[in-house]
Amino acid sequence: AMRSCAVFLLALGAAALVPSHAAGLRSGMNPIRKVVTMLQSMQKKVEEEGEKEKGLYEKFMCYCQSGNSDLSASISAAELKVPAVSSDIEASEAKLAQAKEDLKQAQADRSAAKDAMKEARAIREKEAAAYAAFKADADTNVAAIAKAVASIENGVAGSFLQSASAQALRRLAQSSSEDLLGEVDRQELVSFLSGSQSSDYAPQSGEILGILKQMGDTMAKGLADTTATEEAAIKTYEGLMAAKTKEVAALTSTVEAKTAQIGEVGIEIVQMKEDLSDTQASLTADKEFLGNLETSCKTKTAEWEERSKTRAEELVALADTIKVLNDDDALDLF
Repeated sequence: AMRSCAVFLLALGAAALVPSHAAGLRSGMNPIRKVVTMLQSMQKKVEEEGEKEKGLYEKFMCYCQSGNSDLSASISAAELKVPAVSSDIEASEAKLAQAKEDLKQAQADRSAAKDAMKEARAIREKEAAAYAAFKADADTNVAAIAKAVASIENGVAGSFLQSASAQALRRLAQSSSEDLLGEVDRQELVSFLSGSQSSDYAPQSGEILGILKQMGDTMAKGLADTTATEEAAIKTYEGLMAAKTKEVAALTSTVEAKTAQIGEVGIEIVQMKEDLSDTQASLTADKEFLGNLETSCKTKTAEWEERSKTRAEELVALADTIKVLNDDDALDLF
């Protein structure tokens, strides 16, 4: 009502400023009509400004709605992503720890396998050297026994007894064990090889031959048994080395695979942590921006409602004033 009065008084003031009734008649237009025209122009301008502002307000509210929707969707997605990525990081870190443990175990197992191969090689070399020495002695002794037997059988024992082979055979007889040569046979053989018997040794030659042949057979059997043991040891060694070589190769593959896995998982963890950090930062920024946007939109709405109310009151006041001035009584005043 007060705004209507103000507009009405404004109209009256405007009417007072127009030329007199006579002048108005001369100009061909009633002064009130001019005021009405002016008010109608104001009314149109207010309406146009209102439409223009309404368009801007609607665009802003469209931005509020779309922005709110986009931000809300982004926030929802981030709130789902953060725990998911955190869980993936935790799982990958556990996977990385297990891979490191597997790598450590594979490296330890490979070192143990190589040490076992090294130890087996050293033992085999020692056994081979011992066998070679044993075989060389056995071959020499067996050959000496064979030579002694041949000499006795051919009746040339005297010349044999002067040979180095006889002396070596005597030393063997003296140092041999009970398994190889009994005490009585040893004394008999040593006496023969020492040349202490009478030159007429024919009656004893058969006994000496028997001792030598038995001794040769025992030594040959011992050599054969030792050779069989050596061959079995070689076979066992070769099987062990083949198995260990295969084991080392498999463990090396494991070491290489686990090393590569550790690198890959490590990179994945770094990337996931960066993604998590970026997502958390984006989530914080989106929440802050959404809060500011909602505040700004509420403020804009309040301002729009206030201006719309004021504009509506102005338009009502203008309409009422125009109606009053268009009344016949008002026109008759001028």
